[in-house]
Amino acid sequence: MQPAFGPSTPLAPAFIPSSVYALPDLDALEDISTGQQSCFIYARDNHPNAVQLEAELAKLENAAGAVVCANGMAAIGVVAMAILSQGSEVLASNYLYGRTTQLFFQELSRFNVTVTGVDTGDLAAVETALKHKPGTGTRLLVVETISNPLLTVANLPRLIALCKQHQVTVLVDNTFATPTLCRPIELGADYVIESLTKMIGGHSDITLGVVVARDADKLARLRQVRSIWGWMGDPFPCWLSLRGLPTLALRVKASCENANRLATFLAEQPGIVRVIHPSRADHPDHVLAEQLFVGQFGNMLCIDLAGGRAAVNRFFQKAKNLKFCPSLGDYATTCSHPASTSHRYLEPAERERQGITEGLVRLSVGIEPWEELANEFRSGLEAN
Repeated sequence: MQPAFGPSTPLAPAFIPSSVYALPDLDALEDISTGQQSCFIYARDNHPNAVQLEAELAKLENAAGAVVCANGMAAIGVVAMAILSQGSEVLASNYLYGRTTQLFFQELSRFNVTVTGVDTGDLAAVETALKHKPGTGTRLLVVETISNPLLTVANLPRLIALCKQHQVTVLVDNTFATPTLCRPIELGADYVIESLTKMIGGHSDITLGVVVARDADKLARLRQVRSIWGWMGDPFPCWLSLRGLPTLALRVKASCENANRLATFLAEQPGIVRVIHPSRADHPDHVLAEQLFVGQFGNMLCIDLAGGRAAVNRFFQKAKNLKFCPSLGDYATTCSHPASTSHRYLEPAERERQGITEGLVRLSVGIEPWEELANEFRSGLEAN
């Protein structure tokens, strides 16, 4: 797919922004439409930059194939629309990203899909829920490898094994872990989604998602749904994402090391009620994280400030170089307030159940020099 110029070929991937492709005749169109020839017609269906990115992501995830989508929520939507129908049953972790929670518990219920919340950290409760078979539709478990925002770690090997026993499809959102820390396909998951907008993109300049599948025969249906619903990712962000993939492992390693060190540092600071990071021995899933992630614990970290919302506001105002924004995964450290951003649409009682307090700050730790990072947090915490 790389153009050649005499004996030389561009080292960087080509960016091909064309929305439509010219064909020589009706025979060529028929060959492409029936799958006899692999080519392009219209960028909503497929385009060269998506195909290049999908090939690299499938390799990274050790999957049969990948389907790039407009964003992470579109990737989840593609799976839901591809495999669920009226009468389907979904078991959803009761610790999910706010919009994912809305999609399953609010939107899909309108299509007569039954969605039940379950504590995926309680394997006995999961098994009880799996044994309960009120209908005959497709059954799906939805879980995050590392939950957003409170960083609970899913016991994917056990959860997937239980689902296999009960013929339940498994969808894993692996965004916080990335395939650098965990490859759920290798553990037996059927589908894995990543928000490429986050750590995989890594530079806060793209909006993309991907769903990868364990079985190649599922890919055609995923692509069909992507086209019908208009959830294809554009060529330029695909090109940018492909550009950033070779440095992913380096960026993850550096940011994880910073997060480990920052978690220890912050636990010693006054005014912080709790520090949440899987590297810490007091994290309830610390041992599981050691087994699942082989020495790296992720770059996401949470702190809970004693003064609640007002303390968070003062912290953001004082720590000017720690950018307050609702997303994550930049090469620099960013901060978010889940109660006001990612989970603001949840009922207050549900936020309280999950432990999302007004003082909770979610940190996406970057790759800055450690002393710069420590000094910035000292400055921010002095405001309280």
